[in-house]
Amino acid sequence: MPVEDEVQPPSGPAPVATIVLPCYNEEAHVLLEVARITKAMDDDGMPYELLAIDDCSTDDTLQALRSVEHEYPHLRVVAFRRNGGSGTVRRIGTQMARGEIVVWTDADMSYENERIPELVRVLLEDDSYDQVVGARTTEEGSHKALRVPAKFVIRKVAEVLARQRIPDLNSGLRAFRKSVSLPYLRLLPAGFSCVTTITLSFLCNQHDVKYVPTSYAKRAGKSKFHFTKDAYRYILQVLRMVMYFEPLRVLMPVALFLFGLGFVKGVTDMFRHAFYFPANTVLLLVSGLLIGAVALLADLVVRSRDSA
Repeated sequence: MPVEDEVQPPSGPAPVATIVLPCYNEEAHVLLEVARITKAMDDDGMPYELLAIDDCSTDDTLQALRSVEHEYPHLRVVAFRRNGGSGTVRRIGTQMARGEIVVWTDADMSYENERIPELVRVLLEDDSYDQVVGARTTEEGSHKALRVPAKFVIRKVAEVLARQRIPDLNSGLRAFRKSVSLPYLRLLPAGFSCVTTITLSFLCNQHDVKYVPTSYAKRAGKSKFHFTKDAYRYILQVLRMVMYFEPLRVLMPVALFLFGLGFVKGVTDMFRHAFYFPANTVLLLVSGLLIGAVALLADLVVRSRDSA
């Protein structure tokens, strides 16, 4: 584990909730975020721990966290030796969590972190839900003109493939049951699409997810999101996750389309030129059959994996 030193969990009764707070170059506002979260949790009275993980920041984020660690009895500060990405932070933070309810959020002042107790209590009071997501009603991120249409298209693709309505596919504010999430943690990528992964992992495996409308503020500090690189990874991760759980939904429509197109073209060719079968018609038919065979094989692998 890429941690500065071996972190020993504090003694005493386990908390109900663990809040995993990734911190990377958030020196100017991280203490405000820590104060906001701890006040909300202290006012609620719920047993909790706040796991602030510094992802090898190049500024004084770690020093700021260390300077107030003694002031907050529920705060645990962990330092990574090298930068692992927000997905790595959330995965390791979830594995380290002592609470059964794990909360993911950001340290950039953009999410309504004062509502964390509300999200946790939804899970405590209703066993039918395994995850609660703070669904943003506005978009205040960088590259807004590009992000809004791109995220809309990707979300609609995910909804079709997952066969469920998804108000917010990649919100960074969410609470979920640790025991349910453990089998899916190995699927988390290192970057921003980790939140998309955990959403689709739950949805594709029939775990009920509740969406709670939340506001979204302009982030403090400089965004780490790079539109071209991260949007490309985002799209790939959506397709990868659905392929991982439901490969037939991705591959079989393509296979049937190609085979059907080849069949229609073949019939047309036979009528136009008796016993003439062009190479491109054969290519369409063979491509459809091959992709269909791969789809069935992939589905067989998924079913055998799930029953193992």
